[in-house]
Order: sequence, then C-alpha cells, then structure tokens
Amino acid sequence: MFNAEKPKPDELPSSSQLIKSTILAMIAAVAILVTVILPAEYAIDPTGVGRLLNLTEMGEIKKELEAEAEEDRLKHSTGQQNSSLLDGLLGLVISKAHAQSAEGWKDEITFTLKPGDSNELKLTMKKGDAAEYNMIVEGGRVNFDLHAHANGLSKTYEKGRGSKGSAGGLIAEFDGNHGWFWRNRDKTDVTVKLQLRGTYSAITKGH
Repeated sequence: MFNAEKPKPDELPSSSQLIKSTILAMIAAVAILVTVILPAEYAIDPTGVGRLLNLTEMGEIKKELEAEAEEDRLKHSTGQQNSSLLDGLLGLVISKAHAQSAEGWKDEITFTLKPGDSNELKLTMKKGDAAEYNMIVEGGRVNFDLHAHANGLSKTYEKGRGSKGSAGGLIAEFDGNHGWFWRNRDKTDVTVKLQLRGTYSAITKGH
C-alpha cells in the first residue's frame, strides 16, 4: 500500500502566508459581491462594472417585477380594481377573432402598451379546465406575470421579464380568473398579441 509522506514543517505554509491567503480570498469575495452580485440581484452598482456587463439592468428588471407582483398582490387582497385611465385612454385596443386563424385559435386579443403602461386579462375557468396560449410581442419587450387569485387562493404559473413572447398552457387549480398582467418597461410602444384556445367561459379585463 502506498503511504504519502508526511510533509516536513518547513514545507507547510506559515501563519503569515495563511493570513495573506485569507485576506486575498476576502478581497476577492468582496469584489465579486460589489461588481456582480449587487448589480445583478439588487441593481446596486457602486463601481459601474455591473452596467458595463449588463448586470445592473438585470437587477433593475428583477426589482420592477417584485414591485409589480407586490402591487398585484395588494390589489387583489383588498379587492381593488385597475382604475387607471391609461388603460382606456392611451391606445388600448382589444379585438377578438373566433376560430378563424390557421392554427385553430379560439380567440385572438391584440392591444398596445405605451411606455410604462400595463394591462391585465383573465380567463374565467373552473378547476381542471385547460387552456393553451401563444403570446407575441412586437416593437419591444414586456414584463408579464401569468397567475390566478380567487377566494383567498393564489397561483403563479409563469413570469417573464424583458420578454418578446411566450407560449404554453395552464390547468386551473381552482375556480376563478386565471390570466396575465403585462407592463411595458421599454421606451417605445409595444404591441402584444395573445392567441387562446381551451375550456374557459369568458375573457375579462382588469380583474
């Protein structure tokens, strides 16, 4: 059996070398914290490196999503409705096309969001109902949250930040309204097209 030789005392690192290595490791950890973690997670960029690496934008978007999710949670917990006049007065256009697309979509909804504007659409579904969707974003990007709230129950199906589109499906976990909240964080108008099919009884806005 091979036995490793015991290192000689003079081959071991000295106390000063260990302290130096520890200090260097701490400096490296602080540098990573300041230049990478703080910008990417909290949009805090004291050195400017995070902005150069596009990490600060990531942190800003995360903070925006958290604020929007909290705003949405508070709105539904207090029973408030979306009363912003911007939704109705700043170019929101909703159109529906029933079973006319080549893909066989049941409904198609298109609307435009100006910079900073938001919109919300929900599907009225019963527990176990299923729906498919295809979301197309033109002219920019949106933040969105696909979720449901009803009778003290809540469910988040999908979230997206800086999204140019998404597709998928959902199965309602309880009776109620299940759908999307969008916000335009770009500096130009954004058009969102949502194609839908499945077992839902109605489409409502702002509930």
